[in-house]
Amino acid sequence: MTSYEAAGVDIAAGERAVELMKSRVARSRRPEVVDDASGFAGLFDASAFLKYRRPLLATSTDGVGTKVDLARRLGIYDTIGHDLVGMVIDDLAVCGAEPLFMTDYIACGKVVPERIADIVGGIADACALAGCALVGGETAEHPGLLEADEFDLAGAGTGVVEAGEILGPDRVQVGDVVLAMASSGIHSNGYSLVRHILATTDLTLESAPAELDRPLGEELLTPTRIYAKDCLALIQSGGVRAFAHVTGGGLAANLARSLPPTVDAVLDRSSWEAPALFRVLQGHGDVPQPEMDKTFNLGVGMAAIVSPDAADAALRLLTSRGVPAWPLGEIIAGTGVATLA
Repeated sequence: MTSYEAAGVDIAAGERAVELMKSRVARSRRPEVVDDASGFAGLFDASAFLKYRRPLLATSTDGVGTKVDLARRLGIYDTIGHDLVGMVIDDLAVCGAEPLFMTDYIACGKVVPERIADIVGGIADACALAGCALVGGETAEHPGLLEADEFDLAGAGTGVVEAGEILGPDRVQVGDVVLAMASSGIHSNGYSLVRHILATTDLTLESAPAELDRPLGEELLTPTRIYAKDCLALIQSGGVRAFAHVTGGGLAANLARSLPPTVDAVLDRSSWEAPALFRVLQGHGDVPQPEMDKTFNLGVGMAAIVSPDAADAALRLLTSRGVPAWPLGEIIAGTGVATLA
């Protein structure tokens, strides 16, 4: 007899996964979230926007890329959700938006309830860290298209910002200071190059290079640092002109997106040392420095451009919040380019 389950879709397993993740999802709840008894939609009370003069909604969508393959190979699923939230929600913070809510989408070859619950639980935990609610999501079983242990995930987030308070290139001025906020590791960009290095060198996920304190695989799965609340705190302290979330393209390319065409950002490469993980990958993979620069964050996950009189206070605030930060460079007259010197 032919059935949906015989075709590879286990509805009961999906329902079990939902039950397992419920308590962790509830931790991300905000007071504006309204329950939808049907469960088909996430509801958010828009009357919260009445405190704004002209509220603008900001939205972002992203995934985690091929980092999911390393999570699959290592059988570690409770950190990859942090990466998803970091990629989506920290993009919202760049324009100064407060993150409100997020939804996720997981496609897998086979629903294993405990695995799905770990992934979504990680998303929910990270949403709580970012101050946004996980209001819904979808888990889709794709037998025949994905192997039983394969999965991918994506998400979308929504935030709100006052129209007159949007951060960005139009605020940046000559004399402003660029501050670096340390990354927690590779975050979620460059993993295709990482996987290529693993496939073509003597490095494996089980390798324990002397420069690292733990096996390479664990180091590579370090979850993305989430900066949203730190960025909002900086905005409240005053003097912030713009942010740059350092993702695909590296530090210089992402920072250039936050510059007007009349200035340059000159960044001091000697102001920090790339963490050991990047040096291990570069050395074993024989990766040229320009390729490292445009592929990885090299230890800087977010950059802030602030007025010169706000720089010291901004650094003190970040330090008090547990975010390693330092002066990275300055804004000079130019043509909208960021350079590492």
